[in-house]
Amino acid sequence: VYEIVDNSVDEALAGVCDNILVTIHADDSLTVEDNGRGIPVDKHKDGKSALEVVMTVLHAGGKFNRDSYKVSGGLHGVGASVVNALSSHCQVMVRRDGFIWKQEFSKGIPQGGVIKTGETDKRGTTVTFKPDREIFKDESVKFEFNILANRFRELAFLNAGLRITLIDERTSQKQEFSYAHGIMEFVSHLNETKKSTHPEVIYFKGTREDVEVEIAMQWNDSYTE
Repeated sequence: VYEIVDNSVDEALAGVCDNILVTIHADDSLTVEDNGRGIPVDKHKDGKSALEVVMTVLHAGGKFNRDSYKVSGGLHGVGASVVNALSSHCQVMVRRDGFIWKQEFSKGIPQGGVIKTGETDKRGTTVTFKPDREIFKDESVKFEFNILANRFRELAFLNAGLRITLIDERTSQKQEFSYAHGIMEFVSHLNETKKSTHPEVIYFKGTREDVEVEIAMQWNDSYTE
């Protein structure tokens, strides 16, 4: 889940995505939908679509192309292809350039090419996958709502203005995470149960030699930092 969501967060870091929806389905499959640019579907140099290459070839992600992402929160483009390989079924829908495109996979193997399924004025990528029970034999492979919620809360704090919504169709639970002031609100959240020694969170940011730094801090009456 983290790998697929991190790809959407990278779109947010690039300034082209502000909404991510994660849905846990009743059959223990999971969908991640974003409003980013959509994975490219044009032909790659080896004749396959760029979408198929991203979903089936290690190190094929946009993070290896310096022009794609100035900043990246995920790993080096292995995520989607690994998730696909470990899933009994995986479907990717891309909304891009006015059209909807779809490709299906089973255990990482394409079940056909990229199909154009309709027109749209929206953009983004939707990935639905179900962990392969032949690989994950342990019954514990159930998506834990609270573990995912904690992760998404932190990602939302770290990416001001990004909204991440988590829905669990098994229990009808829903949580939404969005923080306009980012890590300032994270510090306030961490200090909720403590007594702050000053009311305002100290915050500043800067860039030097292409390195961006954001700092937020607030003293409290506890003994640990």
